[in-house]
Amino acid sequence: MACDLWLVPLVDVLCHSPDNPFAEEIQTYDRALAEADLPPVPVHGYVAGLAGDVAPVAGFDYTALHLLRRAYLLQLAGLEVTPADGLGGDYEQLLEMFEQSAQRSALVWHYDHAGAYVPLDFAAPLTNDELLAGGGPLGSSHALLRELRAVAPSLAIDPDDPPPAPEPPAYPTELEEPAAPVADDGAPFAQERHVWLGLQVAATRSLAQGSLIVFS
Repeated sequence: MACDLWLVPLVDVLCHSPDNPFAEEIQTYDRALAEADLPPVPVHGYVAGLAGDVAPVAGFDYTALHLLRRAYLLQLAGLEVTPADGLGGDYEQLLEMFEQSAQRSALVWHYDHAGAYVPLDFAAPLTNDELLAGGGPLGSSHALLRELRAVAPSLAIDPDDPPPAPEPPAYPTELEEPAAPVADDGAPFAQERHVWLGLQVAATRSLAQGSLIVFS
């Protein structure tokens, strides 16, 4: 199944508009952030050329996303990060064995099909009943980028000089349709690397532009 990542610029002309399609979500995020004694979702003035547009930034398959999460959990647990032919039972075992660590991970503890990352720096994903009833845990773009950098060497990626990110989807993909195929050069971790590159460019641009990262 396909998963798209979108960037939503947190600019006043969008966020303060009565037609803002993300108004309810931002209010939910603000309440969750306030409960954690954190500042609200940062909204800034529009600057042409810097703010960006509401647009897809990456796309990948859900299974590949879980494979990347598996690799991160293996590293977090001090275990050897090995390639996987598919998503087997070891991922579920890792989630059970290291549940507390998983729940503190911006990369791992996140719904697949919904939810968001905000350009605010906090360590662990936020959860409450309102978030879980909607988009799931709310993550930090800063924390996501830190975790991506941490797992990069295990995937043979230089976090300071990563390969170019894959092109984003040309159109919004439906949940049931297959994701675009991953370019496989025969090297291990092709799927994990594909997702890593998409998430890395999303997190980097989220921080540079002040944008929300939204799963769809």
